[in-house]
Amino acid sequence: MWHRVLPRGQFLTGAVWISIAGSTFFLPLSFSAAKAPEPTAGRFYGAHGKAVLEPHSGVHRSVGDTVGGDTLGPGEAVGAVDEKTASWAIAAAPTRSSFLLTWDDPPTARGYLLDVSLSPSFVPCLPGYSHLELDSPRAIVVSRLQPSTRYYYRLQAYDGSGITREVIRGTTSTAAPGGLTINPTFDKSITNNPNAAQIEAMIMQAVALYESLFNDPVTVEIRFRYATTDPDGSPIPATDLARSVWVYYDISWNTYVTSLNADARSAADGTGDATLPPVPLIQNVAVSSANGRAVGIETPPALFADGTVGVGGPYDGIVTLNSASQFDFTRPIIPTQFDALRLTQHEINEVLGFGSHLDLDSEPTALRPQDLFSWSSPGVRNTASSGARYLSLDSGTTSIVSFNQDPNGDFGDWSSGNCPQIHPYVQNAFACAGQSSDVAATSPEGTNLDIVGYNPGAPTPTPAPVPASLGNISTRLGVETGDQVLIGGFIIDGTQPKDVIVRALGPSLPLSGTLADPILELHLADGSVMSNDNWRSDQEAEIMATGFAPAFDLESAIVLTLNPGAYTAIVKGAHGETGVGLVEVYDLDQSSDSELANISTRGLVQTGDNVLIGGFIVLGNQLSYTLVRAIGPSLPVSGSLADPMLELHDAQGRAVVSNDDWRSNQEDEIIPTGFAPDDDAESAIVAILAPGSYTAIVRGKNDTTGVALVEVYKLF
Repeated sequence: MWHRVLPRGQFLTGAVWISIAGSTFFLPLSFSAAKAPEPTAGRFYGAHGKAVLEPHSGVHRSVGDTVGGDTLGPGEAVGAVDEKTASWAIAAAPTRSSFLLTWDDPPTARGYLLDVSLSPSFVPCLPGYSHLELDSPRAIVVSRLQPSTRYYYRLQAYDGSGITREVIRGTTSTAAPGGLTINPTFDKSITNNPNAAQIEAMIMQAVALYESLFNDPVTVEIRFRYATTDPDGSPIPATDLARSVWVYYDISWNTYVTSLNADARSAADGTGDATLPPVPLIQNVAVSSANGRAVGIETPPALFADGTVGVGGPYDGIVTLNSASQFDFTRPIIPTQFDALRLTQHEINEVLGFGSHLDLDSEPTALRPQDLFSWSSPGVRNTASSGARYLSLDSGTTSIVSFNQDPNGDFGDWSSGNCPQIHPYVQNAFACAGQSSDVAATSPEGTNLDIVGYNPGAPTPTPAPVPASLGNISTRLGVETGDQVLIGGFIIDGTQPKDVIVRALGPSLPLSGTLADPILELHLADGSVMSNDNWRSDQEAEIMATGFAPAFDLESAIVLTLNPGAYTAIVKGAHGETGVGLVEVYDLDQSSDSELANISTRGLVQTGDNVLIGGFIVLGNQLSYTLVRAIGPSLPVSGSLADPMLELHDAQGRAVVSNDDWRSNQEDEIIPTGFAPDDDAESAIVAILAPGSYTAIVRGKNDTTGVALVEVYKLF
């Protein structure tokens, strides 16, 4: 939905819905292919084919009130910026997912190259931040980062002769995890603006404020703009100071109220939830996508940069400041200008879930979450646009703040007094120039966010850092004979021995055509070989003690302590038979300073369920800089896969990234690792992975078949 803040004017509403198709995903570790059911029109489908919800868009506008008895006219709102904001001394603390970098440099360079890395050597750099080319203005927000992580940055100037000098080099750490995260994305209307540094610093300040107030473990995606047009290109009325468009879903009353009650954490939650009747007030509650996730409902982002709603839309909302208005981006605010920080918070509130059903003309059978706490007198609810209407937690006994009933403003905002206002709250329906305010835990805005599902309080304390390592690994593939058996390799890096269990599975795989009787060979670093056929035959007691005993007696396993070095596990049919098999290596001793440094599996890639599927787990609580490769043409075997394609999926089956021909995407990131494939048709991915389970899938382009190798390297 849209929202806007304005000097008094008209209000707009709108709603759209879409139809989408299902998808096929491979789920990690169990390695069974899951096909989503055929879709029904107007429904999203999740990674497991479950029908979820139908997204809509809504609008809000922010308006300004009179200043000194005179209303600002279009000719007076020319985007002026106070000269005091033109300083390069811009300060914005890093948030959980981003940091602001600004620089001051003589205007002699043609442009700048930015490198950001987890390593002080800048080898490798973060994907997308290796020699990233930048123009002026001299500011950039580095985003989509992991919390509580140290990052290194380097900015170099260049001209026609190449790199001329290093402008700035430094390091910064993102804020601790455990709470609300807002990922800001900046439109070119901001990044190309001469005042980009001031605008971005102001927005980062707003983001940091919300992240400090709420500890919900959800991430909200917001795109920010500074323009005279809406995302779809239509002009913004001169009366509107700021506008927002956001995603919402119609959630059944019982589903939303049950989720809201289950999410109760604060005293306000308990008091407010107790006023909700056992009998539904209305059929549905129109919940913003961010608000839905805050109470545990699957309401994904669905908004594209042009303001349209659809599957895969990356944003929960888009916030636009009207660049034709007079803003101050730093405080204190001068009397003739509006506080950009206050208005930005107002629109962020809309994306998070503020608003009334009175502004949703297309939703006659729905209320908004804050409408559930709207009263006209003790014991009497009022969700109409006439009469008294105020926010209350105790059935109307105590009024927290009155709702706006002026149709020139938003009905979900607060009632506003004349300028200057005695209480210039962030969510007042009409803003005053020269006045500032912020959302706080005890402000009406903080209370409203609390009772609709956001949990106030400091983030969960950060646990002690545990370096990332590769843990349990497994690969599933069709096992043939000769060179086309399943061959898995792994390296133990470090100084101490490591306890592991290696398994070869077949009959227990939930597939047709599995390998009936796998036999396992483990080739040790000294050249010797251990083997097992039927796990109960050799080490039954030791294997059962690990908790990883195979489900079928015909499957194989070996438990042993390995010194650092390279090892190879081979899975074949005990009597020359073929079928789908799985090889796994589990780390049984994560206290050792040694770790699984890189893993690889080679075998015949076919089609359907018989493509090459490799799974691995990133352990610890730190990021892992990881390289995954799919090798085919350079293998020294006959019948190799001519053009392998590589996909990397997360624990939910979602594709993180894919590659066909390694030079096409990340050539600059891959070459410095020292692991660039030998053939241009081979594939590689450099990714920064959070702890969790991942699946690498190798298939032939155009369903071709052949022998291929998948490799996973932990770089650092």
